[in-house]
Formats: sequence, C-alpha cells, structure tokens
Amino acid sequence: MGAVNAREQSRTANRAGIGAFIGSTIEWFDFYIYGTASALVFDKVFFPELDGAVGTLVAFATFWVGFLARPLGGIVFGHIGDRLGRKKTLVITLLMMGIATTLIGLLPGYAQIGVWAPILLVVIRMVQGIGLGGEWGGSVLIASEHAPKGKSILYGAFAQQGSPVGNTLSTLSFLAISQLPDEAFLGWGWRIPFLASALLVLVGLFIRMRVTESPAMANLIERKKVAKLPVWEVVRSHPALLALGIGACTIGLSATYFKSTFALSWATSTLEFDKSSFLTIILVANIVQIFAQPFGAVIATRMRSWSRAVTIMLLPEVVLLPLMFVLISTNNYGLAMVGVAVATVPHCLYYAALAGMLASRFPAHVRYTGISLCYQLCGTILGGTTPIVGQFLLNLSGSITAVIGYAIFQVLLTLGCMLLLLRRPNHDDRAHAESPRAEAVPA
Repeated sequence: MGAVNAREQSRTANRAGIGAFIGSTIEWFDFYIYGTASALVFDKVFFPELDGAVGTLVAFATFWVGFLARPLGGIVFGHIGDRLGRKKTLVITLLMMGIATTLIGLLPGYAQIGVWAPILLVVIRMVQGIGLGGEWGGSVLIASEHAPKGKSILYGAFAQQGSPVGNTLSTLSFLAISQLPDEAFLGWGWRIPFLASALLVLVGLFIRMRVTESPAMANLIERKKVAKLPVWEVVRSHPALLALGIGACTIGLSATYFKSTFALSWATSTLEFDKSSFLTIILVANIVQIFAQPFGAVIATRMRSWSRAVTIMLLPEVVLLPLMFVLISTNNYGLAMVGVAVATVPHCLYYAALAGMLASRFPAHVRYTGISLCYQLCGTILGGTTPIVGQFLLNLSGSITAVIGYAIFQVLLTLGCMLLLLRRPNHDDRAHAESPRAEAVPA
C-alpha cells in the first residue's frame, strides 16, 4: 500500500512540475516577445516621431512598464494564492497573460490611431506585467511544494526552466520573421508571435487544470491557518527577508535583459550586426541555458553548503559578463557568440537554484506573497530597468565601459544578498528537517 501511495505521490509531483514548466514557458514567451519587439520594432511602429537612440529609450521604457506592474500582480495574486490556493491563481494569470499578448498583436500602430497606439500599448503591457507578477510565485510553489523530501530546489527548477525555453521560442519566432523584407516585418510580421500566444494558452490551460493543489497549501486551508492579509504580514514581520530577497534576485533577472534586450539593440543599432545575426547569437545562448541551467539545481541539492554553491555559481560572472560586452564590441560574429553563450552559464546555474532557496526562507502561509514580492520588486527596480539604464549610460558616456561597471555591481549585489539570506531560518521543513545537507541555520 505504501509503495502505491509513493508512486501516486511521485506521479502527482511530476505532473505538478510539468504543469509549472509548460505554464511558465508560455508566460515567459509572452513576456519576452515584447522585449524583443521593443528592441527591434516598437520605436518605429508606436513612436515614429522619436528618432534614433531616443526612440529606443522610450520603447525600453514601455518594456519597463510591465515590470512596474509586476509587484501589483505579486500582491494581488499572492493574496489569492496564500488564501485560496496556488492552482486557482495560476489559471487566472495564464488567461490574463494570453489575452493581453494577443491584444498587442492586434493593436493598430501610430500611423493608424495616432497617440492612442502607444497609450493602449502601455495599458496592455501593464496587464501583462500584473499577470506575470502573479504567475512566477505560483509556478515555483506548485512544483516545489509537491516535491519529494529533499528535492524542493530540483522541482522549483521546473518552473525556472520555463524562462530560457520561453526566451528561446521568442527568439526563434523573431528570427523566422526577421527573414521578411523590412516593410513586411514592420507592417505585419512582428505581430505573428503575439497572435500565436492564443493557441499556446489553450494548451497551457489544459495541462494546468489537471494539476492538484499543493500539499502545503491544502494543509493550511484544512487547518484554517491561512493568513488574513499576507502582504501586511510579510512587510510587518519579514522586512529583512523581503529586502535581501529583492537583492538576491537581481542578476537572475537582469542578465537576460543585458543580452537579449539591451545588447540586441546596441549590436544592431550602434555596431555592425544585423537583426538575424544577433538573434542567432541570442538563440545559441538560450539553448546553452536550457541545457546548463538544471545543473544549478543539482549542484545546490548535492552540496552541503548552499552558500558555497551560490559563490561557485556567481563569481565567474564578474569576469564573464564584462567579457561578453568586450567580445560583442569586436563586431566579430564568432567571438560575440562565444561571449554571450559563456556569460550565460553562471547566472543560469544560479537562476535554477534561486526559486527553491528563496521559497525556503518564507513560512508557508505567506510564501506565495513573500517570494512574489521579492522577485517582482526586483524586476521593477533592477531587472526591468536594465535596458533603460544601460541605454542611458551608453548615451551619456558614449562607451560600453559604464554598462560593464553596472553589470559587475549587479552580480556582486546578488551574491552578497543571497549569502545573507541563507543565514536566515529555513522554513522548508518537509524538504530539509531530516536532511543533513540542510542549511537551516547560518551557513
């Protein structure tokens, strides 16, 4: 009987992990195609009266609006997820994201409806941000809270894997349509990935409806131990966790936007790369991330010290991220590809382990809200502003050196905050209470 129950629990956990992966892949695809479009086309379609670098900067500002809305999504859906359950929340967020993305694909440009075009773009982008703000925390928890004992980081990595796969699908879609003549690409080609989202959402909903509620949340509901106002409890009772969590998420979020948004714009507008060439470079880096990233969860699970694991993962990025910009600046296709691909490895290893580590530091009854606020506030303050700050520093100095300095600062901030975070109590008792590898007290 015990063996039957164990097999059933394993099937349930695997179904939750796959559901988290598929759903988060679709959500990230929707979010990333906006970033790619803002680098390649939105300045021309929605801001044609602004020329050159200024138009690109404004397009990146609309990109950031999605990050500005994400904490609101974290608060709203964190509240729902911590009170009513993870599963219900994830169905709502997937629908929101899919509808918003499809509407962008149908939105007329400035030439058709004038100033209403950028206004509506910003509004829909905010809806996207709210949806993703609630999605990430739920995906992480529906997977990690179903995980067998000692494997919460590994199962949390299912949700994390949706980011590189979604990014890869985004890049592939734009790489395909970039083969169109410029007039067709600007006229209608860029809309295809946004419209395709409607079909992907249907697939995601079918899979998510088959996932059961997480055991931790079901237990809280049964015992009537859900938080009355999760966001207030997080801010009041766990302010240090919140601040450290925001910093610990930094390079896990921003590194992608350094390469796939800022560097894409810089390479195709200031340097000598064409759209297809640099999109291919990003595609190769994304494929590297898909295969390398899971090893970050394996490393963190097997090492006795999570602090040592994080240090090993992140320190190489202090060298490799600046090297990426240097190699791109050579205008050599091969060197740029190597630079972007190699710089991807450290932060993707860290990103795989980030979700489980962050979730383990918050009590279960406020965990959805806690990790969502950390991740989404980081996106608003540091991750989503990466292309804007990078472009501003480039415009101001005329040199990539200032951008490199900013990238190094973000890596060191991430490392310092995560090391401090890991010194806080570990609340994932199901995964760690009986594990000698646990880091429940200072590392």
